[in-house]
Amino acid sequence: MDRIDHIAVQTESITDSVKWYKKMFSCEVEYEDASWALLKFENTKLALVVPNQHPPHIAVKRDNLESFGSPVKHRDGSESVYVKSPDNNTFELIRYPK
Repeated sequence: MDRIDHIAVQTESITDSVKWYKKMFSCEVEYEDASWALLKFENTKLALVVPNQHPPHIAVKRDNLESFGSPVKHRDGSESVYVKSPDNNTFELIRYPK
């Protein structure tokens, strides 16, 4: 069974949003820069993304990325492919190094 890795939502200010989420919820900042941040909750992760840098999406862990396109390697070693659902929702299929 596949596993949802994270959900990405758009924000105009990464810094302001990180402050708000930390104030409102019990979560940890795993990563933060000017274009995105990753917040860890007990059961999932929430990515905060700025418009025109990263699309809002739902990320699902998969091993067979090549079945969906050409994987793009990220700076943390993970690889991903973006696909659209029939309703035009964006999904990131992601694989982490073992």
